[in-house]
Amino acid sequence: MTQPSKPGLPSPRPLSIPGYWTPEQAQAVIELLDDLRERIAGYYQLQLIELYRQQLAPLPDEPGSTDDDLPF
Repeated sequence: MTQPSKPGLPSPRPLSIPGYWTPEQAQAVIELLDDLRERIAGYYQLQLIELYRQQLAPLPDEPGSTDDDLPF
């Protein structure tokens, strides 16, 4: 079962990899994806860092989270 997508994003679809690619074709696809990842990261670098920071921040009730109300 697929989860509903966020507004403005297409619904996720299963991705299958063709079994008939040559090793050279598979390498070309990997190189394309690496280049695409670098370009996206370069363009959205600051926004991605902020998004990762928000996603990795502990929730207020989790151990290790900061509490500004502590007396020390």
